[in-house]
Amino acid sequence: MGWRASTSILALAGAAWIGLGGAAPQRAAVTSERLLGAAAEPGNWLTHGGTYLEQRFSTLDQINAGNVGKLGLAWSYDLDTNRGQEATPLVIDGVMYTTTAWSKVAALDAATGKPLWTFDPKVPGERGFSACCDVVNRGLAAYRGRLYLGTLDGRLIALDAATGKVVWSVVTVDQSKPYTITGAPRIVKGRVVIGNGGAEYGVRGYVSAYDAMTGKMAWRFYTVPGDPAKGPDGAASDSILATASATWFGKYWRAGGGGTVWDAIVYDPELDQLYIGVGNGSPWNQQVRSEGKGDNLFLSSVVALDPDTGAYKWHYQGTPGETWDFTQTQPIILADLTIDGVKRKALMQAPKNGFFYVVDRTSGKLISAKNFVAQTWATGVDLKTGRPIEVEGARFQKAGTMMAPSALGAHNWHPMAYSPQTGLVYLPAQDVPYYYETATGYKYRAGAWNIAVDAYKNAPPNDRAQTKAIRSMLKGQLIAWDPVAQREVWRAQYDGPWNGGALATAGNLVFQGTGRGTFQAFDAAKGSKLWEFPAQTGVIAGPVTYTVKGVQYVAVMAGYGGAYPISSGFDEVRPAQNGRVLVFKVGGTAKLPPPPPLDLPPPNPPTETFTAVQLTHGGEVFEGNCGVCHGGGARSSGVLPDLRRSGALADPAMWQTIVHDGALKDRGMIGFGKYLTKDDIEAVRGYVGVQAKYLASEEAGAKGGR
Repeated sequence: MGWRASTSILALAGAAWIGLGGAAPQRAAVTSERLLGAAAEPGNWLTHGGTYLEQRFSTLDQINAGNVGKLGLAWSYDLDTNRGQEATPLVIDGVMYTTTAWSKVAALDAATGKPLWTFDPKVPGERGFSACCDVVNRGLAAYRGRLYLGTLDGRLIALDAATGKVVWSVVTVDQSKPYTITGAPRIVKGRVVIGNGGAEYGVRGYVSAYDAMTGKMAWRFYTVPGDPAKGPDGAASDSILATASATWFGKYWRAGGGGTVWDAIVYDPELDQLYIGVGNGSPWNQQVRSEGKGDNLFLSSVVALDPDTGAYKWHYQGTPGETWDFTQTQPIILADLTIDGVKRKALMQAPKNGFFYVVDRTSGKLISAKNFVAQTWATGVDLKTGRPIEVEGARFQKAGTMMAPSALGAHNWHPMAYSPQTGLVYLPAQDVPYYYETATGYKYRAGAWNIAVDAYKNAPPNDRAQTKAIRSMLKGQLIAWDPVAQREVWRAQYDGPWNGGALATAGNLVFQGTGRGTFQAFDAAKGSKLWEFPAQTGVIAGPVTYTVKGVQYVAVMAGYGGAYPISSGFDEVRPAQNGRVLVFKVGGTAKLPPPPPLDLPPPNPPTETFTAVQLTHGGEVFEGNCGVCHGGGARSSGVLPDLRRSGALADPAMWQTIVHDGALKDRGMIGFGKYLTKDDIEAVRGYVGVQAKYLASEEAGAKGGR
């Protein structure tokens, strides 16, 4: 079925509803009252994190530790792309609504997988260049018969939940700048709240609220100050950004400053506060961004806002003067915790910097913090000041340094879950180091990759043994974390990073997918693995559970992609398997078709000779511009084309037509002519050609592999 609403299917769906008894009910009839009481509807999944607390815990227990071994595939739904799938589906009154790569939407019968309608917002392919971490989308919001979608090119669209037709659409960003939206909107008191991404390319972050019925903007809060010469923004942030400005130095606004709100947006109905997670600086390197000085508010912070007006209430900054891409946009969980005999209204977050934070959400005061992975940038957090105790030299002012965690984070966007039954948080964590060194001769380029860190130094070595040794150090784990005692209770260790989000249930279960291609269930209290399903592709999204006619299901989006798979150069090559929706129930007997073969064209190195100067320059240009999508060292994991095998690599004219002129811009490969000269691009061809020769040698000796 194509990616457009099908009137015939809609007619049949409507007739089916009428046949069940009278007029067709309004789809996704989610009121503010239902959202506030979502925990009382465990058969549905009404909002991104399950409830406003975003605990991703379900009281359903029909599927439990005693029978999860009998879990089988109930149905699957094939998607149209092998790009990353990061969405958390909504399930409302028997219908599943989910997003896929390129901001597309599908409505499916939650019991059978039958498609009801699909929607394609027609995002221009060239906008894919502005997406640092794949053309992903993490989900929808639902309210009063409508679904709300943020698109990669910065639109916020309201869809009729019954038909998939557009009700209204507003542009939330300056589309001449490299903004993107990948995160899920939230509904708060009749408004849709949405942020954006793009800090690596040079933008200024903010979060906005729109009337859910009309699309009219109600308020906007900028997370970093703008150009002082332009004066106030006329925004909710005006009253506090003067204070923030005092923490910035130099002409930071030329590159936007960063601070994008690209994931965590959480509403606290008890305290009537909205919490946003704020991202990294633009560029990353604070020496370049802010003369190496200042806390740079509100980068790498949780900020509490008034949901009615957007007014500032408080903030907690985990990484003052952020310089490592340590975003604090990672998922936020709300819970009441008893700490030292006192019940505290807590906000829990485990951002990229590797500390698990428990914050008093009434005041923003830090309660506790503890590292959940090995670190080299800080030795701890001063609980009196809330500031990290940094290791000397970690800011790489005088020399480069190998750091852990890295820009990929000790924990990235992958949802964590909290079980009130066990008192544990289930946290997808990873160990991926990174070498930080200031890029020589860095100059800001509007709309291009701007980090002011030398990416060339992180390119994988060509020696096969060295690559294997480095890859073996890249670990992922699911950690069961006690947030009161700030300690690990158990962990499931994996042989690679970028594993999926977590779901906890009253059946004493935790579900999580892996980047290695499995979907798993663990005993929530002990950590023993109880069940596993071979998914044929990486499973990195957050699972959900729901019921239809008394039967409990567990669902997850399967499809590998995102920052690590497309950029690292250390990931395994895998077949280009399209993504799927996978849904399970006890006794399910459905089967997946056989996976596609790993069918790769041979390496295609150029026959020309390149000088050593050209090759070094080509490496620097490639790693600073191309590696973020095509993989470090031009090593693709299979999500995006492997340039070492490209038919254009041995053809200098075709290479220029594609890379310089943008012949494939509709597929996401823009022309780099405004950033790079033809000599730069020819040098890149030489560098990729050398990598292709290494690959050809490896395959000749090992009959495949890297």
